[in-house]
Amino acid sequence: MASFRFAAVGDNCIDRFLPPLARSYVGGNAINVAVQLARLGHQAFYFGAIGCDDDGAKVRGRLRDNGVHVNYLRERDGNTAYTNIDVTPAGDRIFVYEDFGVCAGYRPEPADFEALKTMDHVHIGWLDDGGALRRALSRAGVSVSQDVSVNAAAANLGVEGLSVAFGSAGEDDSRAERLIHDFLSDGARLAVVTRGGHGSLASDGATCAAAGIRPVQVVDTTGAGDSFIAGFIAAHIAGEPLAECLHAGRDLAALTCTHVGGFPQDPQPL
Repeated sequence: MASFRFAAVGDNCIDRFLPPLARSYVGGNAINVAVQLARLGHQAFYFGAIGCDDDGAKVRGRLRDNGVHVNYLRERDGNTAYTNIDVTPAGDRIFVYEDFGVCAGYRPEPADFEALKTMDHVHIGWLDDGGALRRALSRAGVSVSQDVSVNAAAANLGVEGLSVAFGSAGEDDSRAERLIHDFLSDGARLAVVTRGGHGSLASDGATCAAAGIRPVQVVDTTGAGDSFIAGFIAAHIAGEPLAECLHAGRDLAALTCTHVGGFPQDPQPL
């Protein structure tokens, strides 16, 4: 299998699973994507910010443990981001509280941007830059994706210039189709939408593909969407057909649902 150079830019956090689990894990869209790509055998680089605190040290440690390059991980004054999470008996997660910490306002430095231009593909997670990095990478001819579903502010929801726009529609099939249409109409070259238990859809305007789910005994769904993204873009950059890209994302997402957290790691006490 060919090995590619991938970068993930944006959010990291400490996922704090509330009692009865009472454990914490390192997570975040960009972090989870980077780790999963490294676990697939690719060179993965993480670009983001952590605080000068114990949680920041945990983030750095988990990235290194999984072979993710941390050359561009920045320390900033303030706290590392964290999320408080409840998990239902069915394994679904409920975000109780989010503190973006030093992730808020993070921007890649000029030297970071030059490094991003050397990547085979760049994925952007949560980033409150109004789409500036997305547009700059697109102008530079870099293959770039973003998970629009992890953003909330209108300024950060644009897709123009994206090689791949990812979104989530829950199990609403009609909304999934609308998102596909909107992403393509708004300038994304490829639109990919997950539909929870209904699987996923992808289209570039000329070709459409759909995939169902891979049934597993669900332990926790945290990070399943991020794993889907990693599996999809790895297959996509390798030149696989759309259907195979969806299958690769589906299989990695299913595996993630079999353990707590966005990737395998030893839990820390809450």
